Amino acid sequence: MRLEDIQPKAGSRRRRRRVGRGISAGQGATCGFGMRGQKSRSGRPTRPGFEGGQLPLYRRIPKLKHFPIVNQKVFTVLNVSRLAELSVGSEVTLESLMEAGIITSNDGPLKILGNGQLDVALTVKAAAFTQSAKAKIEAAGGTCEIVA
Repeated sequence: MRLEDIQPKAGSRRRRRRVGRGISAGQGATCGFGMRGQKSRSGRPTRPGFEGGQLPLYRRIPKLKHFPIVNQKVFTVLNVSRLAELSVGSEVTLESLMEAGIITSNDGPLKILGNGQLDVALTVKAAAFTQSAKAKIEAAGGTCEIVA
């Protein structure tokens, strides 16, 4: 097969419709659009979104506020300041925090936020850390481990 042998598939190419060229062509005078009405006029398509005078969909939907987040990630959040109550060198997980009574409910994976101060070296295992929380834990001599 060569480049000059390439042809379109049989029946895929049709001749264009020559409208307004006499009655014998089958599309004479009104070109198949009829005599009257919106769809027979020149420049006839209405603008995108036009619904014949009914208030269009783009004007009926709410404007930007309060759209729900699809597949939102929900975390059990905890600030660094609450970790200061724990003893030095202890391992911090969601389960250990619930046993200690620092967290009362499991709302999803644990995320550590950076509000407050921390002076205790801890091994923290959580699903996510903010940059400031990670910096404060490591500055106190602790370690951060991301758990899936």
